[in-house]
Amino acid sequence: MRFLKKTFKSSLMLLSLFVLFFISACSSPTINNYANTTPDFDVLTFFSGELEAKGIVTDRSGLVTRRFSVKMQGVLEKDTHSEMNILRLEEWFTFDDGEKTQRTWFISKTNDGTYKGTANDILDVASGESRGMALRWDYQMDLKVKGTTYRVLFDDWLYRIDENNVINRSVIKKWGFKVGEVILSIRKL
Repeated sequence: MRFLKKTFKSSLMLLSLFVLFFISACSSPTINNYANTTPDFDVLTFFSGELEAKGIVTDRSGLVTRRFSVKMQGVLEKDTHSEMNILRLEEWFTFDDGEKTQRTWFISKTNDGTYKGTANDILDVASGESRGMALRWDYQMDLKVKGTTYRVLFDDWLYRIDENNVINRSVIKKWGFKVGEVILSIRKL
């Protein structure tokens, strides 16, 4: 009987440690983790003007499947109805296989300090918030891959490195599972 109690206690201890490890391994950073970092990331200011970017797309295993470059031009405009500043950000993508695409974002900062955005290939409204050097940006899109369209969620994290550089890491998810990733270095010209 004593042996069974010891075995049960040991098993319970191991199970508790496993659960604790599993929960801690599943935790993710939040935007608030970056509240006291610098330089501050004001999206409307950083993306105003001419920019360029280089990036890769990976599959779920991390294998690089595509490389690309992006030319960007951001212009701040006043919305005549709300008097809010709206960033019109034009993006021209060139992929290593010769494909070229274009996206136009319209991004505004709301009264509560969050960001909202729309684009020609983005479903509904993208939303995000920044703290310190970081921006978290979420949106859904219909992504075309080799002739098939998939509805996916982009979980973007952008980190302002200095006055002229941002690193962007986007996890692409389908049904809650990671199916790919985009890593991008953005430079203000």
